[in-house]
Amino acid sequence: MKKYYTRACNFHYGTTAKNLIKKKLALSLCGNKDIAFNNIEILSRDKPTKRINIKDIKKLPNQIKKIILLDLKKITSKRKNLNKYTNISEPLIMGVLNLTPDSFSDGGLYNKSNRAFHHIENMISSGADIIDIGGESTRPGSKDIPHKIEWRRLENIISNFKKKFPKVFLSIDTRKSEVMLKAIKHKSDLINDVSGFNYDSKAIEKIKSYDVWKVLHHMQGTPNNMQINPTYKNILLDIYDFFEKKINVDFKKYKYKKFIIDPGIGFGKNLKHNLILMHNISLFHSLGFPLLIGTSRKKFINQISGQFDSKERIGGTLASVLYTLQQGVQIFRVHNVKEVKQAILVYKKIISIKWKKNILALME
Repeated sequence: MKKYYTRACNFHYGTTAKNLIKKKLALSLCGNKDIAFNNIEILSRDKPTKRINIKDIKKLPNQIKKIILLDLKKITSKRKNLNKYTNISEPLIMGVLNLTPDSFSDGGLYNKSNRAFHHIENMISSGADIIDIGGESTRPGSKDIPHKIEWRRLENIISNFKKKFPKVFLSIDTRKSEVMLKAIKHKSDLINDVSGFNYDSKAIEKIKSYDVWKVLHHMQGTPNNMQINPTYKNILLDIYDFFEKKINVDFKKYKYKKFIIDPGIGFGKNLKHNLILMHNISLFHSLGFPLLIGTSRKKFINQISGQFDSKERIGGTLASVLYTLQQGVQIFRVHNVKEVKQAILVYKKIISIKWKKNILALME
């Protein structure tokens, strides 16, 4: 049977979104009435993408209509909050802490515990909802390190994190099951595995009984080779199928299906791949889980702007955050928490301005 995919598009925000939903001219995105859509794109591998208004779905052939309606149920369903301290209907900021000597952006800056905890405090006070801590660099060209060395870098911070910040959502950035289990024992809330649980064949089985969130992250290849001529038949649909297999096959027997979807910007993708993913990221809402994106200081910003120094890429980071926020992405993994928080607050204030009724009337 031919496979079809559904992408929500033509978005409206704030008061306009609420009014369109009330008038049944649009649907809410992920149960969030501050973002609405009234068009969808229907994608397949062998036909041009077709865009239609939601009112015309009933005109589709029954076989396609059935698929689209199932997708729409996932696209419009309200997402679960990560915990009692987070509201998934509001943009969540994941602050990055690298306890590594060789990360692409901030390697070596926070290797001492006092510096690390000071940085965590600064990120939380600046608006971080989640702190993502990693002890192994996965920058392009990086090599694996033993799990004992990785845990040695992490242990003091992870073991004391919840004592200092009991309400803050803790994410551990690791590919190794040994590190995952130790972090879970110290009350980590989220496992962020950039390999999509492909690196360690034991990981899926070892953590299946724990009630923790898991980031399903896409990466083609390994950090050591992922940027050597990455290729896809269809970047959007190939990655969508990867996630669908993870959810419905690899994790099929999981009791706790707490997944967050991350398409992996810069992980086995060239500039064109990254731009296509960001431009069409709302496709992944039809998987039915929150979306996370990590564009902070990435190489694609340098490729577009010519800004080589990673610390000088805040403008490109903000542009990509706000563009994907417009498509309903819920979680943003960033280095510059204060600047991203400010940008989101200003953006949300702008879209909250009420439109005149006659403008809404034109859309009916």
